Amino acid sequence: MNCYDIIIVGGGLAGLTASLHLAQEGLSICLFEKEAYPHHKVCGEYVSNEIIPYLEKLGVFVETVSPVEIDTLQLSTINGQCVELPLPLGGKGISRYAFDTLLFRRAKSLGVHFEFQTVKSISFGNDGFKVVANEGEPYSAKIVLGAYGKRDNLDKMLHREFIRNKSEWLAVKSHYTLPSFPDNLVALHNFDGGYGGLSKTESGAINFCYLTSYGSFKKYGDIGRFNQIVVSKNPFLDRFLKQAAPVFEEPLTIAQVSFEPKQSVEDHVLMCGDAAGLIHPLCGNGMAMAIHSAKIAAELVASYFRVAGFGRGHLEQQYQKEWKRIFGRRLQMGRNLQAVLLSPTLSRYAMASVSKSSWLLQKLVEQTHGKPIAC
Repeated sequence: MNCYDIIIVGGGLAGLTASLHLAQEGLSICLFEKEAYPHHKVCGEYVSNEIIPYLEKLGVFVETVSPVEIDTLQLSTINGQCVELPLPLGGKGISRYAFDTLLFRRAKSLGVHFEFQTVKSISFGNDGFKVVANEGEPYSAKIVLGAYGKRDNLDKMLHREFIRNKSEWLAVKSHYTLPSFPDNLVALHNFDGGYGGLSKTESGAINFCYLTSYGSFKKYGDIGRFNQIVVSKNPFLDRFLKQAAPVFEEPLTIAQVSFEPKQSVEDHVLMCGDAAGLIHPLCGNGMAMAIHSAKIAAELVASYFRVAGFGRGHLEQQYQKEWKRIFGRRLQMGRNLQAVLLSPTLSRYAMASVSKSSWLLQKLVEQTHGKPIAC
């Protein structure tokens, strides 16, 4: 068998970040990812600056790929009522195509072993794990981190509670070109049954990623008609879609996106990133949360290997406690904000309130973002 200290299932932001941290601790890492780098992923592609100091400690310098500096948030309702405010920390516009590849190259330089396969099963026994991928060869490790994203067949295999319930949410992403789009802006525009974000990436392309209910989408049959009939009712999105030129031949999509609460530990697997909990995209902080969750897991896993008496039970208990302490309130705020935004009446009153009080809107942003991550 191929034996490692740690196996990480999933090579997105959480999985790659955890691999960097743990490799720097001198531990042996095998990371499973379904698809070779580089590749695009459905994502808002705006990351808060709160994670920059931590990434630099890991030897990752995002400035090397020339991300777009973003310092202003714009919000609009279906009828075009709009408000803007400065973002306290600001963030960067960077595609997952570039970001994941940057992390991957750093991980390779630190000796992380990559397997581009789909993991079929994870089993725990005799105080260790056996992982089997699609090529059938077993791998073993003392610790497994689950960083495989929003939804996977592994969730069924692990009998996770949330996977039993069908989710109505569909996410759609594409890149566009539009020279007049401001570099420093991340925009969130509401439409009937959903909302979408716009921001520039390092390539100059504008990422348009939106979330909608499948019930709303299925009436129109395809993305083009849905954009034309529903999304474009918001005047900001109408202007954008009429003026912008698509870069992708076809948009990327993810179905059954679930925002239900999840357990951060399942059958002794420590879940990171979206596998542990998905914040509503309107909060604009999913990428930073994924990286921060990887830091929490990696620090505790390093203690498990290095500190006498730091057993598996303590590791799992501490991870659950820390995850809830840092992210529980943010996730609940995201659920509350989404309920408001998707209600035409509530969103109208809410926008009227925040447009008169920049302090109130600033407080809402603070509730869904963190402070710079201590290194």
